[in-house]
Amino acid sequence: MHSPLPVFALLFNALIWGLSWWPFRLMHEAGLHPLWATALMYALVLTGLIALRPASLKQAWQYPVLLLLAASSGLNNVAFNWAVTVGDVVRVILLFYLMPAWAVLLAWKILGERPTPAALLRLLLAFGGVVLVLLPADASLSGLVQGLSLADALAVFGGFMFALTNVLLRRFQGIPSQARMLAMFAGCMSMALLTALTASSTGMVPTFPTFNTSWAAVAVLLSVLLMVGNWALQFGASRLPSGVTSVVMLSEVVFASISSVLIAQEQLAARTLLGGACIMGAALLTTLGRAKKA
Repeated sequence: MHSPLPVFALLFNALIWGLSWWPFRLMHEAGLHPLWATALMYALVLTGLIALRPASLKQAWQYPVLLLLAASSGLNNVAFNWAVTVGDVVRVILLFYLMPAWAVLLAWKILGERPTPAALLRLLLAFGGVVLVLLPADASLSGLVQGLSLADALAVFGGFMFALTNVLLRRFQGIPSQARMLAMFAGCMSMALLTALTASSTGMVPTFPTFNTSWAAVAVLLSVLLMVGNWALQFGASRLPSGVTSVVMLSEVVFASISSVLIAQEQLAARTLLGGACIMGAALLTTLGRAKKA
């Protein structure tokens, strides 16, 4: 009989990310912008990782190519955290989960994996769902880009960078996992800090606020949860087939949707639900296709 612990570990990680929008909004309301919050939290996470596994720092320096992974994972995290803080949570999560669609195009370009007809159909299904989510019922297709909010643009960009991160992880699978993890955490911290400094210099976001126990306590707690969630992800993913892992991780959308309705009283429009079904259907078909191939 197989142990249910790996599945529960993945569900726990999905729960943390599905609810992460809430602490980010709490910190934002207390005066800490999500860019500064991301930089601060990953500085704490990175410090903890180096303290627990100091050898990972030496390993990472041996692979300069990890700078690409650091940049992609960092920008992915920055875009997602910013988007869920200022935008509609369900809408942001759905647009972010265009990741499997972007992965088809990126794997074609970077890994030389030519897309199959089925993959192209999933691509059309996913982007059709995006049109339903983003386009108002009384608008034409020409107004699709004009209707994009900052959160929408960040979510689409974040999903693209998430797909790039996954493709790069496959490309760099020969590099020790500790080195890759350290590069990703370092990228999250540095990209958030660089973006925050740039945006604050232009007046787009406020400068780093004075110390406040309200946002500090939330930041420390979320940092700990992110570290535990990362451990849970590695524990579960290393013990389950990749197809099962991908399906379980889609539960993040469920956690985010339910929590946003219960906590933030967000409304789920019919077009959003239909578009979300298309996007999630494409992601699920991608996962099942990989599992069948494996």
